Amino acid sequence: MFWYIFRIVYGFERGKQMNKSELVAEIAKKSSLTKKDSEIALNALIEVIGDTLKKGDKISLVGFGSYEVRKRKARIGMNPQTKEEIKIPAKKVAVFKPGKTLKELVDSKSVKAPAKKEKKVTEKNKK
Repeated sequence: MFWYIFRIVYGFERGKQMNKSELVAEIAKKSSLTKKDSEIALNALIEVIGDTLKKGDKISLVGFGSYEVRKRKARIGMNPQTKEEIKIPAKKVAVFKPGKTLKELVDSKSVKAPAKKEKKVTEKNKK
């Protein structure tokens, strides 16, 4: 899901799938980072998201979306080959819910990604 969202945000062709090395190259192109630094940052992001979800915590990125863990109940399923009933155990799954800005960006091709807001420098911030 993570790769799918980034592909949409950065305007890649519909149906084309972006792999990790292409994503690293795009991050490097849009930032002042080298490809190596971009890969380190991306790996760190993936690791932090995984570790946070593993602890059961939620991650919210305003405008982009939120990641959380949901519990699925145990249920009875069916083996499609043998038509035999099988027990599917309860488990936890990672879920991504897109934010308002991302939804609008995906829905409208004319909308661009929001610009970074610059903080005003005041006497309090300088310290």
